[in-house]
Amino acid sequence: MPIVRVALDIPLSTLFDYLVGAELSVEVGQRVVVPFGRKQVVGVVMELAESSELTPGRIKSVERVLDDVAPLPSELLKLLRFCSDYYHYALGMTVMSALPLRLRTQEPMVNRQESGYILTASGKRLDMAQFPKRRVVQQRILQALQQGMQSATQLRNLSSSAAANLKILQDAGWIEAQAMPETAALAHRFQETYRLTTEQQQAVDAVKQTSGYACFLLHGITGSGKTEVYVHLMNRVLQGEGQILLLVPEINLTPQLENYFRSRFPETELVSLHSGLSDGERVQKWLRAQSGHARIVLGTRLAVFTPLPKLGLLLVDEEHDASFKQQDGLKYSARDVAIFRASQRGVPIVLGSATPSLESYYNAQIGRYHLLKLAQRAAAQAELPQVHCINVSQIPLREGFSPAMLGALQARLDRKEQSLVFINRRGYAPVLMCTSCGWLSGCANCAGKLVLHMKDRRLRCHHCGHQERVPHACPSCGNVDLQAVGVGTQRIEEALQAHFPEARILRVDRDSTRNKGSWLVMRRQIEAGEIDILVGTQILAKGHDFPNLTLVGVLNPDGALYSMDFRASEKLFAQLAQVAGRAGRAEKPGEVLVQTAFPDHPLYRALRAHDFEAWAQILLSERQAAGFPPFVYQVLLSAEGKRENEVFSFLQQARSAAMELVSSVEVYSVLPSVLPKRANHFRAQLLVQADQRKALQEFLRQWKPSLEALPAQKLRWSLDIDPLEF
Repeated sequence: MPIVRVALDIPLSTLFDYLVGAELSVEVGQRVVVPFGRKQVVGVVMELAESSELTPGRIKSVERVLDDVAPLPSELLKLLRFCSDYYHYALGMTVMSALPLRLRTQEPMVNRQESGYILTASGKRLDMAQFPKRRVVQQRILQALQQGMQSATQLRNLSSSAAANLKILQDAGWIEAQAMPETAALAHRFQETYRLTTEQQQAVDAVKQTSGYACFLLHGITGSGKTEVYVHLMNRVLQGEGQILLLVPEINLTPQLENYFRSRFPETELVSLHSGLSDGERVQKWLRAQSGHARIVLGTRLAVFTPLPKLGLLLVDEEHDASFKQQDGLKYSARDVAIFRASQRGVPIVLGSATPSLESYYNAQIGRYHLLKLAQRAAAQAELPQVHCINVSQIPLREGFSPAMLGALQARLDRKEQSLVFINRRGYAPVLMCTSCGWLSGCANCAGKLVLHMKDRRLRCHHCGHQERVPHACPSCGNVDLQAVGVGTQRIEEALQAHFPEARILRVDRDSTRNKGSWLVMRRQIEAGEIDILVGTQILAKGHDFPNLTLVGVLNPDGALYSMDFRASEKLFAQLAQVAGRAGRAEKPGEVLVQTAFPDHPLYRALRAHDFEAWAQILLSERQAAGFPPFVYQVLLSAEGKRENEVFSFLQQARSAAMELVSSVEVYSVLPSVLPKRANHFRAQLLVQADQRKALQEFLRQWKPSLEALPAQKLRWSLDIDPLEF
């Protein structure tokens, strides 16, 4: 009987051999149900074999072949093998983590054809001028359908209440559902509504003239029209019937990009893949991409593993963003995996950013990547905003605001322009303190503090999720005078409402956008001019285009200058440059006010001059002198457990094993993590680095078997290759 080697979701670095009965037909890449222990589990066939090292009596048989979905292509399996090898993660767990959740179960998969909607005869006769104005969502749906058939997904994207309103319109007899045609058979149509600037055209031409694989770094200032470069490159690939994969760092960026691309390619099927989808939605869109029908795939980091038989172009927007790095399980960088995938496929990849990561910028400097620059804003008369630093070291603040900041906000209100107040800390205040004994609201499970949330009078840990009621008195001394220390988005929102009672204020952070569809509603309010002042975290820092927003105020950015993280200043500059870029993106001039105690710091000088290159050269010089990436390559061994001594003992043994190996790597001492205790687990780490990537990988192949042999029954440990967080 033939033998198959199957990848299972098991933390062992091996494939498992199974016999295939004569009644079954199986291919590499197919999902199968096999016995494992006392259970039946789903796996993926990775190899066909003639023999096994196991004796015949020990080899079990495949129970079922799941042929409801086409086999995974060999190209994708090769990519997953690379990830398993490079990130030193079990192959089976790597393969299974790349699949939608529904495909990891034994439940039969039904490939449902998406429904669409059209206007009925009575719907076409409707007079929209007489339609009730309060039915805003229904108006949007009817207006969209006047352009022709729209898919259910497209219409649901119009509003969080679109599904309910579709039923109302259907019951009224104004619209009807129909099966969507196979859009892959439709002719490609490009809405060329925008004429490229000279810089944009040069960037497009540079990529078009490339044959085969090449990696381009598109370094364009905020508002320079990087998305328009993407669109024209996509048009070329679509003309050749290819597919495009566009990765974005955050789920909040997907709706507006999706709508924009649909408007430019109205007959092209587009799917978005992100964590906000239900399991059923995700797998159906994944299948459309796998079949080749979905020509544009827009997604967050996991979308990098989507099977795309006609892949012709990869795009990574905001390539510097840390969200592209997975921080648990398979700790991969979606940007780096995308580069390998482009090389494997022999197609170009474009990394876009106004503030590239130092690694990408350095690669462009040494010629490994091709550098493309957009130094001018794309919109006519739009200029980069003026950036001013307000020295707050010697002036009193009112609820976190300087007089100059309040005056600038009032001026925008008078001119009916929008403002954004940026503070990268959610909640009301970072900590609650007793004014008598100095007690602080610490988390019982973590080394961090409980953050005060005033709306529901709760103290919450943003690390482990623990929460408790705000105490009426100090738990230590009984004092009732408890004071909120520091400011968060909720406190800033409250202060602005007190300063500007007539202003329409909207807070945008992880708490306010938690519900599905909430950010979509907020964005429409902003675009409709229904909001005067935005208060937000990094959710608002990048990718958004609000033409009437002319002022950005930045509060409390100096904390990153004290951080132990050597990347902190790089992240801060990127964050501030990105959020500053939200101002003045149309004909109205923009202004950015940064409240800081260090206005003469080189970071703020570079920010005022919009000079990323100068700041990058300073950081690269510091990194080279200190021996930090991109001049070295790192791996971080992390461990956590209930007993602190066991965690440190494991890591000390791991360090001893590393020191015994003959290798050109540098092994550092065992140290507590930046957050040494989280969710009642003690955490520590061991850093290893090398001058050459190859040398580090060779060391890891020798070291990992020693790690797996160490006693660690009550511990969790993991390797993080190219770590971003410590």
